Amino acid sequence: MSFPIVEFDPEVSQSLLHEVMEQSGQNLQACYQCRRCAAGCPVGEETGVSPDRLIRMILLGEKEEVLNNQLVWKCLACYTCGTRCPNGIQTAKITETLKQMCKQAGLAPAAPKIDAFHHSFMSATSHFGRFNELEFMGLYEMENTREAIKRGDWKAIAKEMKDQAKLGLTMIKKKRMHMGLEKVKKMSEVKGLYNKAKARSKDR
Repeated sequence: MSFPIVEFDPEVSQSLLHEVMEQSGQNLQACYQCRRCAAGCPVGEETGVSPDRLIRMILLGEKEEVLNNQLVWKCLACYTCGTRCPNGIQTAKITETLKQMCKQAGLAPAAPKIDAFHHSFMSATSHFGRFNELEFMGLYEMENTREAIKRGDWKAIAKEMKDQAKLGLTMIKKKRMHMGLEKVKKMSEVKGLYNKAKARSKDR
């Protein structure tokens, strides 16, 4: 039985490792592959990449595989991995860092709908300081159908709109869709936090 040969380039490995550690604030070198994180990860089996495997890929300098896997986008940020880890390594902070690195590199996200959801959620929250379902669904549809519009795939667009309309009606029936726009009193503080986060992201 043959096994794939692991190619290791120290320069590439160290560069990627230091970049991820600096941005995430996590000491990946403390990981000794005990796999306790893998045993508790709710999406590891679905994505095919467990937290320990992701860290291993970073240590080996496999940048392409690191930035193009489902765990980066499907991580639930439940922090079960960090709770179980003997050295307190939080994979959720690593996956968030890798999302940012993926965007900075101009790479297409491995899970476009999740990226659209995340971007729409943050945009909707930044406007009023509170999450509004109606605004969010409008922004999400714009993000989610952008590529389909570019392709001229009107069938996919119609299906998406139909599915979301059905979801919206269900939410209204269950009183989970709020039509009013609530705004926090000190919106300037919320804007300040967003601006600070954006500035920090640009500095990286």
